[in-house]
Amino acid sequence: MGDNTINTILNDILKVEGIEEAFSCFLVHRPANEADKLNVYLQELTGSLKNTNSDVQENAVRQVLFVASTSSYSQLQLLMELLEQLIKTQALPARLTCETIVSYDKLTYQNQDFWLECFALLKRVIDLVEYKGVREIMKGCCERAKSLPKLLNAGLQPQTKALLELADKIMDRNVCLLPGYLLVNELQKAYPDCPHWRLSSLFSTYIDSFRACAQMVSIVGQAEMRPVVEHSGCPEHLVNPWKLDPITLRFTLKGTLPYTNDLMSKQTGLLRYVLEQPYSRDMVCGMLGLQKQHKQHCAALEEQLVELVVLAMEKSEIEGADTQGLWLHLSSQLIYFVLFQFSSFPNIVLALHDRLQGRDLKKGRDQLMWVLLQFISGSIQRNPLSNFLPVLRLYQLLFPDDEPPLPVPDFNQPQCTRQMAMTCIWIHLTKKASSEGHPAWAIPPRLRAHHDFLQHLAPPLAMGPDYRIALLCNAYSTNQDYFSKPMAALVETIQGSAKSAAPPTAPLSMAVLDSLTVHSKMSLIHSIVTHVIKLAQTKSGLPLAPALVETYSRLLVYTEIESLGIKGFISQLLPTVYKSHAWNTLYTLLEMFSYRMHHIHPHYRVQLLSHLHSLAAVPQANQTQLHLCVESTALRLITGLGSAEVQPELSRFLSEPKTLVSAESEELNRALVLTLARATHVTGPDGTWCLDLLTTIAQSTPHAWAPHTLECFPKALADFFSQNQVARENKQQLKKAVEEEYRKWASMNNENDILAHFGVPGAPPLFLCLVWKMLLETDHITPIAYKILERIGARALSAHLRKFCDSLVFEFSNSPGGQHVNKCVDTINDMIWKYNIVTIDRLVLCLALRTQEGPEAQVCSFIIQLVLLKATEFRNRVQEFVKDNSPDHWNQTSWHDRHLDFHRKYPEKFAPEEQTGGYHPYFGNVCLRFLPVFDIVVHRFLEIQQVTKSLEILLEHLGCLYKFHDRPVTYLYNTLHYYEAKLHDRPPLKRRLVAAVLGALKETLSEPYQVYLARDDVWIPELDYYIQLVKRVVDTISGASPANLTDWRFNEFPNAGAHILYTSCVELMALSAGPPAVANGLLDVILRGYIAIPTEQINQWINAVGLLLSALPASYWTVLHDRLLETIAEMDPYVWDSSPFRLLDFKETHRGMLYNKFSYMLALAHSVWHHAGPGHIASVPRWVRERLPDVVRTEEQFLMVCHLVGPFLNRFNMAIVELTHALYDLLAKVDHAQSNLNHMEPICDLLYHIKYMFVGDSMKKELEAVVRTLRPALQLRLRFIAHLTIEEVNAS
Repeated sequence: MGDNTINTILNDILKVEGIEEAFSCFLVHRPANEADKLNVYLQELTGSLKNTNSDVQENAVRQVLFVASTSSYSQLQLLMELLEQLIKTQALPARLTCETIVSYDKLTYQNQDFWLECFALLKRVIDLVEYKGVREIMKGCCERAKSLPKLLNAGLQPQTKALLELADKIMDRNVCLLPGYLLVNELQKAYPDCPHWRLSSLFSTYIDSFRACAQMVSIVGQAEMRPVVEHSGCPEHLVNPWKLDPITLRFTLKGTLPYTNDLMSKQTGLLRYVLEQPYSRDMVCGMLGLQKQHKQHCAALEEQLVELVVLAMEKSEIEGADTQGLWLHLSSQLIYFVLFQFSSFPNIVLALHDRLQGRDLKKGRDQLMWVLLQFISGSIQRNPLSNFLPVLRLYQLLFPDDEPPLPVPDFNQPQCTRQMAMTCIWIHLTKKASSEGHPAWAIPPRLRAHHDFLQHLAPPLAMGPDYRIALLCNAYSTNQDYFSKPMAALVETIQGSAKSAAPPTAPLSMAVLDSLTVHSKMSLIHSIVTHVIKLAQTKSGLPLAPALVETYSRLLVYTEIESLGIKGFISQLLPTVYKSHAWNTLYTLLEMFSYRMHHIHPHYRVQLLSHLHSLAAVPQANQTQLHLCVESTALRLITGLGSAEVQPELSRFLSEPKTLVSAESEELNRALVLTLARATHVTGPDGTWCLDLLTTIAQSTPHAWAPHTLECFPKALADFFSQNQVARENKQQLKKAVEEEYRKWASMNNENDILAHFGVPGAPPLFLCLVWKMLLETDHITPIAYKILERIGARALSAHLRKFCDSLVFEFSNSPGGQHVNKCVDTINDMIWKYNIVTIDRLVLCLALRTQEGPEAQVCSFIIQLVLLKATEFRNRVQEFVKDNSPDHWNQTSWHDRHLDFHRKYPEKFAPEEQTGGYHPYFGNVCLRFLPVFDIVVHRFLEIQQVTKSLEILLEHLGCLYKFHDRPVTYLYNTLHYYEAKLHDRPPLKRRLVAAVLGALKETLSEPYQVYLARDDVWIPELDYYIQLVKRVVDTISGASPANLTDWRFNEFPNAGAHILYTSCVELMALSAGPPAVANGLLDVILRGYIAIPTEQINQWINAVGLLLSALPASYWTVLHDRLLETIAEMDPYVWDSSPFRLLDFKETHRGMLYNKFSYMLALAHSVWHHAGPGHIASVPRWVRERLPDVVRTEEQFLMVCHLVGPFLNRFNMAIVELTHALYDLLAKVDHAQSNLNHMEPICDLLYHIKYMFVGDSMKKELEAVVRTLRPALQLRLRFIAHLTIEEVNAS
């Protein structure tokens, strides 16, 4: 149908007869006739528009509007009435018609009648428009409002009123034309500035009505919360809650809701706090979404780096030399972020110049120049001079010309390298300027004395107790003519020379290494690596100098030289040494990794583990000592994996799980299973992610676990081993087989026959059983036995050792006791110490990991105790080693001498006497090698309650070894966490554990707990204890605690925050009070102790309680869930005058000193869940579904639930479906129980937030069924979720 037909009909409608026009003043119109006419026109138009497409319909509407806009008032009314009828009879689509009207170009306020009639029509028919069309109409209203003049005279009031009435109807929450959530989103996004001031009141009231919804999805005090920075490569679940927009530094909040100002502002405090923490660069990159491969400049990060440097300058004015650690950390951060181009060096220097202008901050200037020198010396050769010239402006500011020349510092003090940093920078810049062809620069008078001093430090040079060589290296590292000699002197100090009588043993001190620039350290590490590779490739057989190895290990703690450091160690040095078959060197490097490496990124540790599994299969590694070293290193790597590291790191290998699994060593694979179990338990996921890995383990080394061990496994792992049963060996048959083999041994006389039977591959792995029997009966081992052991080889001997352990347990279980037991144990000790057939650490590890049940498990523990303690050999070694040594190797220069003394006094042989050769250990000994085995023994003993006394005896005699444990607090934390169910009713044992493992670190515990350790009674702490404990955490995280002089580079923790968190958790778990009392004590710090907390610090205290509770086992944080149930129950009946939103507004109740129980409980729950791990947070939807239906009856209680879970919707992942269902069911329950609902709008807003931000239409069917059962007012509001029509709502 063409436009002509519509025109014809419109002409008919508007046509006036001549006589009618002439007598218009005298004619009386009959309404019935007019109505009939209208119906005829309506039918004609309907017939014309039926079955036409949208373009035709839109043109028709435009034609009507065109005619109407130029017609008389009566004709205009007639046409509008016709349009209304066409919409109501569905001849024209309501949405298309309304959108065409509101966007029509002749709809201007100057055409008053047309404007008024159009808006009146829109208001009458807008109910027929579906909700997306209503949103477009509202946009049209806003655009029309923009056209209104700012100054409105009386003549424009009708037009304004008509527009406002339409907008008011669209925004009317009771009319519910569209989901308000959509509209508020649109208004704030499209019109951040109100289109016209007359709409502002309407807009602001409407947007304000969503503040309740914003409150329900906001974390209380989020802007003041602070994380603890882990060094575990920052898994996603640790970083996600702290993500910031890299440009604005705002939280990434869901939805465009009117959040509070503190949530919408830049979170500079949070980013600066994280940047301040040592080992935080992974977390910073994770928070800002920065990736190394994408060189993205981040101005906000640059700004905060500058801020930190300025703060360090201010701190230096007060604290002076005590800020050394802070400056070392800052230089490391600056190098990393500039190196990967997240920040620009010239920008940082210019910003520093601007920030320091006019401020008299001089005490930190040398340190600042030292930080800049670090970057300049390492990068000036690869970048143009112009990048570094801004430093000269900073020099002019901080070293003004009117000051006297700088005096030459005392070169016997390490500070001299800082004091001469500016002169070193000048030398690097002048060298670069001359290489770029610039004229020679004159030395500034202020630096002349320094410069002359350096010029006159002429060779020959030898490293002395001063810092002259360091100064030369720092000044001339980019000038090979001057640099090679001081660097050669450094290298000679640790490597020795042809003239050296013996290889040097004293390493370079940390003070010297800290005094070298990054560039010098890179040159030094390069020289060391080159030397080691050269020695390996020439197969000279020369041992590495102890000083060189120790210095190399110290250099590896510098994160700023990671690519040459640990990365080069794993990917270049080890593979080259291995390919060169330099087994001596390899042995030394593995020992270094075991005993000297700190804070190695888990990625590198897992990579090394896969290398070691490959190495174990090489024939040359079948030598006893090397095989033991490889297995010991692998064991340390496996057991040393942090709980938060296990899943992120191992998941990357799930496509090739064999790289993580030992092909032959059951003990290593069992250790891996135990590590998986512990990590799954501590972090809380369900454990199904590692089933492929478990399958590979079960295929490589099939094994079973005893019921008392499976009890402690997370469900997924326990189910796996229950379903994959392994046939148990019949011990009686084992005994018979041993006796049969022994008879054969006794009956054979021919050496060749004996070798042919016992020394061939495939022979029964019972030879150690035979050796033991031989010793038991004859007190002697024949030489041929050694030949057989040599033929079997170290690798295959592991299988013999397992059979031997099983045989021992059977033997002791059926022993008459008394003298026989003593004789058996003495024989075992002879095999270890006299005949060197097996080492004590391998034997005890194997015994501890065998599958023994019931009484046999107790017997096995008894054997371990006797082997370790009955003979004095091991105890003597432990006592001697602990007495003469200290674990702080980085502060020592004579470690190697004491190490040699110990080995001279207690030489260790790793093979029977016939086997020659062996490797010289640099760091290890039987005591240190036993530590990871002792960790496993303690855990096995904890699983069997009957052997508690044996464990206490072991801890009493050998616990002193934990002084040398590389992660004592972490080990104790994991132990108390994993075995919480086993230990909660055994307070004395927990105290023994803490005393043994942290004996050397007692001062890190709180004073009341140290007193408790010294007593021998039950202690139930009062509230004051918990307040003081939380205060320690708050002070440490806020930086208010006294300056901590710990060198975090060598600590088990990366920073003070992580240290205080885990030591506090260990203390809390080791209390005799039990989980409910401890958890309630922590919660009461806020709920009862808030009067003792400074008002402005309350959020920091709540943050600390959240950190502590979320890091404790489930039995602690479920107490929070129980307290929440009690709190929710107290809201029925609701007896307070104010609305629940005010009652739950933390800021208002706290600052106004109003009733605060509900808002404080809410804040505590938010804090705990914000810090919670994935397993913990996944339990919340289950808790809502299972526990809350029994408690929630009223609307106020339901709102409390919404406040609790609303902020964490984005962290529930798949459980969001379960939670959404639970919320709808709770709403239905409340709806049926209550006659009145006063807060339907905020509740529905939250449900729309869930729909649009998280679940979409994926739950349409399930939710529709619930919505249909609700009262009509709720159905009306939720009809867009359930896809109900107005008619269906009205029908209900």
